[in-house]
Amino acid sequence: LTLLTSTLQAQSALEIVKRSNDKMQGTSNKSEMTMTIVRPDWQRQVTMKGWALGTEYSLILITGPARDKGQAFLKRDQEMWNWQPSIDRVVKLPPSMMLQSWMGSDFTNDDLVKESSVVDDYKHALKGDTTINGFSCFKIELIPKPDAPVVWGKVIAYIDKKEYNQLLVKYYDEEEELINTLVLSDIRNMGGRMLPAKLEMIPADNPRQKTVIEYQHLEFDIGLKPDFFSMQNMKRVR
Repeated sequence: LTLLTSTLQAQSALEIVKRSNDKMQGTSNKSEMTMTIVRPDWQRQVTMKGWALGTEYSLILITGPARDKGQAFLKRDQEMWNWQPSIDRVVKLPPSMMLQSWMGSDFTNDDLVKESSVVDDYKHALKGDTTINGFSCFKIELIPKPDAPVVWGKVIAYIDKKEYNQLLVKYYDEEEELINTLVLSDIRNMGGRMLPAKLEMIPADNPRQKTVIEYQHLEFDIGLKPDFFSMQNMKRVR
């Protein structure tokens, strides 16, 4: 009976995570967003466009400020590249860089291009219920599978029971020390789906700083093909 209950819980937790992930991703999507890096004595804004096809392909184009404009990041399967037009160079980012800061923000390279898959690379377990900002939520623990290309030792996700939106995500290292907290809010209709339009990443070791990503536009199921995510397109997409 214990084994059966454990199996049912694992299936249920996996289905919840899959449903939440599918809602945020669609088969493909296109987005426009602003990232604000907040520090105690300064702020910096970066504007960008993004395209994604499933979890295997993604492309992010920086549209501002002027000094960063035209820079792009491409992910195909488990590989990631950065196009830097100012030096006319493509740099391949090794797996060891996935935990490093993305564009000087509190998001990591892995956060932005999702090298790891929250559905395929983790084991999922329901850890109870809770309420966040008035929303009844599932509490789900994600533990990486052996040999999965995962940078976190553990992830705890709080997912709204009604809309299946992630509202809070906590990221832990291999020693189970809290590293980052992601707060998702400002739920609105984007691309025909009720989704959080605001994401705040807050580092545990410096809660006075954070990085905020706000979506201005989001479209789903736009018919992208894998050949869109090429080295050549990374350099010319606008």
